[in-house]
Amino acid sequence: MSNLLKEIYEKTAEYTAFYTGGDVQWTSDGVHLLCHCDDVIKVVDVNTFSTSHTIAQTDEDAEPDQIYTFQMSHNNKSVVTAHKSGLMKLWDQETGQQQKIWRSGHKGPVAKIAFENSDENIASGGSDGNIRLWDLAHNTCTNSLRGAGGVFSVLKFHPDANKQLVFGAADDTKIRSWNSKTGKEHLIFSGHFSKITSLQFTSDGEHMVSSGRDRVLILWSINESKALRVVPVYESIESTVLLPATFKIPNFKKKLETEGIYVACAGEKGVVKVWNMLMSRLMFEQNNSLVSPAADEGGLAVTHLLFNELRNVLSVVTADHNIIIHDLETFECKKQLIGFTDEVLDIIFLGKDETHLVVATNSPDLKYYEIDSMNCQILKGHTDIVLALARFPTKPEMFVSSAKDNSVRLWLQNPDSKISCIGVGARHTASVGSVFASQSSNDFFASVSQDNCLKVWNVPKEPTTDQKIKSTFTELAHQMDINCVSISPNDKMIATGSQDKTAKLWSEELTLLGVLKGHRRGVWCVRFSPVDQVVLTSSADSTMKLWSIADLSCLKTFEGHESSVLKVEFVSRGQQILSSGADGLLKLWTIKTSESKMSLDNHDGKVWSLAVSKDESIVITGGSDSKLVKLKDVTAEKRIQLAKEREEMILQEQELMNLLHDKQLIKALKLALRMQRPMHVLKIVNEVLVGGNDKLYETLKEINHTQKETLLKFAAEWNTNNKNCHAAQLVFNILAPEIIAGNLKVPALAGFIEGALPYTERHFERLTNLLQDLNFITYTVNCMQPHAVNNV
Repeated sequence: MSNLLKEIYEKTAEYTAFYTGGDVQWTSDGVHLLCHCDDVIKVVDVNTFSTSHTIAQTDEDAEPDQIYTFQMSHNNKSVVTAHKSGLMKLWDQETGQQQKIWRSGHKGPVAKIAFENSDENIASGGSDGNIRLWDLAHNTCTNSLRGAGGVFSVLKFHPDANKQLVFGAADDTKIRSWNSKTGKEHLIFSGHFSKITSLQFTSDGEHMVSSGRDRVLILWSINESKALRVVPVYESIESTVLLPATFKIPNFKKKLETEGIYVACAGEKGVVKVWNMLMSRLMFEQNNSLVSPAADEGGLAVTHLLFNELRNVLSVVTADHNIIIHDLETFECKKQLIGFTDEVLDIIFLGKDETHLVVATNSPDLKYYEIDSMNCQILKGHTDIVLALARFPTKPEMFVSSAKDNSVRLWLQNPDSKISCIGVGARHTASVGSVFASQSSNDFFASVSQDNCLKVWNVPKEPTTDQKIKSTFTELAHQMDINCVSISPNDKMIATGSQDKTAKLWSEELTLLGVLKGHRRGVWCVRFSPVDQVVLTSSADSTMKLWSIADLSCLKTFEGHESSVLKVEFVSRGQQILSSGADGLLKLWTIKTSESKMSLDNHDGKVWSLAVSKDESIVITGGSDSKLVKLKDVTAEKRIQLAKEREEMILQEQELMNLLHDKQLIKALKLALRMQRPMHVLKIVNEVLVGGNDKLYETLKEINHTQKETLLKFAAEWNTNNKNCHAAQLVFNILAPEIIAGNLKVPALAGFIEGALPYTERHFERLTNLLQDLNFITYTVNCMQPHAVNNV
């Protein structure tokens, strides 16, 4: 049985935030997305969902300098960032290396940056209403454009470089254009009545389309500064994309004779629409949107639309940091990237082979991941934050969720890995904080809520979409919020844990069987042992307790976490416990010894969720740092590795003894150095010294630089002991010329000398005193000799 015990889990993958809001840009080859993430820009591979590199400050000791905005050049080679400190920086996009740095000169932060078509000049629009033009080759400001009022929301160069025009819109709701060479204001376009959010130029450079929060799209004739069409779209628009001359979208065929200016737009409603601006006609409206509409009128649902012509895909960036990629021709969702998951509240494995994960984050939507690729689908149903998840062990493709909308929902995974909601239960009157599925059947599940009630629900026999689920039993279980619920392996007993510092045991019909009292603060989690008649509880008092079901006595208390223990699970057939806490730690405990075998610090905040695969080989944790960490049980591998190392060591030991016995001192010295055995090396050095100092000098010529470095390290160790200092000093003396000549590189040489010098001085002083004493004795003896002669 002891062989089953686990010793170590090792981190194999980590899924962190790569987009926390702000700018997003797509490389023209469609392979990488540049995403604003806290104080850095992460370059994310669209195919693998991994961050290939980061564009950020390189000095780790410096204070983080927040990025306000960034822009990538048209040729994708450079990126310019504007920072809180007032600095602007030029980076190489492909390597993330900083190339130039200069002061923006704006009074206040830079809100927008634009590259000229040649990528030689840029414009920066500030919150001071000014635009500054920069020559990137010489880092000089070539012009300052004035006239706008407030913070810039849009800034662009005209596509025709010969026209030398810069367009910008600020808080005064007017679109202005300036001559980039003379700095004079050219034309003003007045038509919008609130913030302008985007500006697109047609390929011929004759027209432009603007969008705003005033719910209209406007088509302008650039040369006449005249609004040709004002198209009401009945929602605040946040982003637009001008579609190319030839494109296809579902249910829409372009007539060849009617030329159009086609604009895709999205905003408040979370739906992509395509308008023909010349005819003021809606040509397409998305019917498969995965984006929830904004909760408030005028709020945000979609923040950016990105079009990649090479791949013919349209990317929708949502207010809750998801990036959804649609094929333009069919408008089917090809991929979803979850930029930032907020707090991870619960995780479960799903499917017979546990190929998928369901994650509850600080959102009404569930995130459904395919583990191998981390491709994600959004599951909609709840109307408020989902708090807990539980799957059925006997039917691993079915699970239940609970949320702040006072409801529980039953979900089913189809054979093609699609998920549908097959039941809704809405009998609670407050947030449903925890759910747990029956363990030996798939007939029922239990839920607990802030209304202090424990409910048992029936699972419908014939699943149909969104049918109502009935609760069979209800009990007012505690006097304070109930944090958790659990069902025993045989389905005969239910346990609840509450803020009232107690855990309670209930029968199937919710008859109270006993109260477990002993924790000093609220109980966060409760679990039945899979093999013994015991219950495990974890609490905000930083402890876990093991209780006997028979007499309700506390059998053991586990102490080791520094704050609340939020989640616990039994592993190794009930012989060990995995626990996660508010201190960011994951711990592995052995029940028999009450010892913590492992403590992993992979999170920067509370670890709310802990999911263990059926064979216990994989563990996934999630927490308040919006991070998912995948861990693998490597106990068996480690044991095999240790056994191999031990075997190798024994063979080397034997070989060393044989070499010493045969007086093959050079070979023995090399092996002892490789085995990192300082005392064996000392023994060999002393053996060599029997033949004289020159013999040691000749021997040390035979070893390589790495071995000499190791020997020096050992000599420094011997030097601390009076008995062994002679050998150490001789080694120093022989190797010193090589160090001085630069042939032998010693890592941290200053530290090495600093460590060895005091001992050397002490040995020198001791030998000097010894020599003085010897000379004094000789002198005394010599003085006594004439007297002895005279007396005779």
